[in-house]
Amino acid sequence: MLMSIDQSINISGRGTVCTGTIEQGKLKLNEDVHLIGIRRKHTPTTVTGIETFHKQMDSAEAGDNVGVLLRGITKDQLKRGMCLAAPGSMDVRRNFTGEIYVLKADEGGRTKPFFTGYRPQAFIRTADCAVDVTLPDTVEMAMPGDNLTANFKLNYPLPILVGQRFAVREGGRTVAAGVITELGQDTAEDIQEEEERAAKTKASS
Repeated sequence: MLMSIDQSINISGRGTVCTGTIEQGKLKLNEDVHLIGIRRKHTPTTVTGIETFHKQMDSAEAGDNVGVLLRGITKDQLKRGMCLAAPGSMDVRRNFTGEIYVLKADEGGRTKPFFTGYRPQAFIRTADCAVDVTLPDTVEMAMPGDNLTANFKLNYPLPILVGQRFAVREGGRTVAAGVITELGQDTAEDIQEEEERAAKTKASS
């Protein structure tokens, strides 16, 4: 089971509801699930309510847009771009290889090429995440109209899959469309960077 989270709502007296679309599998009432993505560590919780179009359901399946009540989860633990998944079914990571098509200016894309070190936003499912782009050694620049393979490092870990589509956006416009072809390994430095960022965020809040 996998569900992308679109938004979260606090319902007084009941708890926090997350809304989204079930991508695969079936979600059942009283099922144990993991909240995954954005943080490295998964958060275990239990489904205590499923609702679609103001109707209470015992289960929902792929394609259904639902509101899900989660036990013991607060609104600040839920972020757009996270997913609900069956425990142990998915990992999160930041690094992947993707094949992209760089849109031309007349398709709404850029007029200029981009290079290694380019840092646009990647839109994957409901997530909108900064991403570092590394072009292959043999490719000096990515020109509008090019089809090429590049390496990507997301700003934070997400549940990503081979074959998943994503969009590369900059300043509110789509500059490239791609598909994930290979999952990379996150390094100890990647994980340390996330921990340092989380510590800074905690200290400033």
